[in-house]
Amino acid sequence: MDLLSSLHPKFVHFPIAFFLVYLLLELIGAIFKKEFYSKAAHLFLFFGVLGALAATFTGDQAVDAFDGWTKTSHAVLRAHHNFATITTWFFSILLVLRTIVVLRKKFTPLFKYGFVLLGVLGTYFIVMTGEYGGRMVYIQGVGTEYYNNANSTKDSLNEKISNMQDKIDSLESK
Repeated sequence: MDLLSSLHPKFVHFPIAFFLVYLLLELIGAIFKKEFYSKAAHLFLFFGVLGALAATFTGDQAVDAFDGWTKTSHAVLRAHHNFATITTWFFSILLVLRTIVVLRKKFTPLFKYGFVLLGVLGTYFIVMTGEYGGRMVYIQGVGTEYYNNANSTKDSLNEKISNMQDKIDSLESK
């Protein structure tokens, strides 16, 4: 599962890109009334949801693979996880609703602009997910080589301190 956890930083960028392109195409389709853009938007929304599911799955694997959680980093993780879950569910429901509206041939301009507004709301969830993910990595150091190296150094120093304490104890007992 380490392979899957290491894929999380790579996978997260696909749904971000797909959802943002979805919003752009949805807006262009609504403004210019071009069917091509609306169909392309639907496709990008679909692939965005698939990407979000993959990012969520690999993110869960990354959480399990990391063993250096602190109280602070775990709180940031919870916020990141909550926004990621909201984002995935939000766009999944949006995809289902959009599919139903399109299949029922009710995709009127009102619905088109409604989906644009919902896409903007979804973008907020994407931004917040990224905000907390960024804090976890760049402030807390979760999953970085810096964190791994710092822990290795800390373990090495603790071992040296323990050895020194043993020597002091043996000298005191003499």
